Amino acid sequence: MNEEIKVQSSSGNVFADLELANPDELLVKAELVRQISNLITAKNLTQTETAKLLGVDQPKISALLHGKLSGFSTERLFRFLNALGSDVEIRVIPKPQSDSQAQTRVITI
Repeated sequence: MNEEIKVQSSSGNVFADLELANPDELLVKAELVRQISNLITAKNLTQTETAKLLGVDQPKISALLHGKLSGFSTERLFRFLNALGSDVEIRVIPKPQSDSQAQTRVITI
């Protein structure tokens, strides 16, 4: 029972590690949904209350909170965050010379 387990370091983006299409977009969406979920929890909203507030049906909220991101654009997720009382700020900044590749990420406060 001494099998060697191979371990691979993460790139920092699980979607890229899984070789999925558009990994940066998927990571951004996942982070936005995490923020939406946190707001829903903080406001103690049910899925039905959230759906009414966001102008969608409850099954869409369930799908969103269970990670089914394909039906949601980043713009739509921005609108959801706004409806839940959060500002969304987009910043474009020069990449540091030390970084090998420019990145897209969500930074929360």
